[in-house]
Amino acid sequence: MSESLRSADRNTHLRIVAVALVALTVVVTIGIYAREIGPGTVMAGVKADRPVLKAGQTSTYTDNATSAVR
Repeated sequence: MSESLRSADRNTHLRIVAVALVALTVVVTIGIYAREIGPGTVMAGVKADRPVLKAGQTSTYTDNATSAVR
């Protein structure tokens, strides 16, 4: 096995690709099973039949200080 990736032979490159594919499979499998919701899990539902926050009166903020351009 070669220590440099540039001068590595074909088998070294194939090992790197194989290890990457195994790692990808493990990460994807863990991700799929981590988000799976079981039959005993209760999900909270959100009912959006009216606005949550009503807009009040508009406000205007002004500043009388003018900046001098030199």
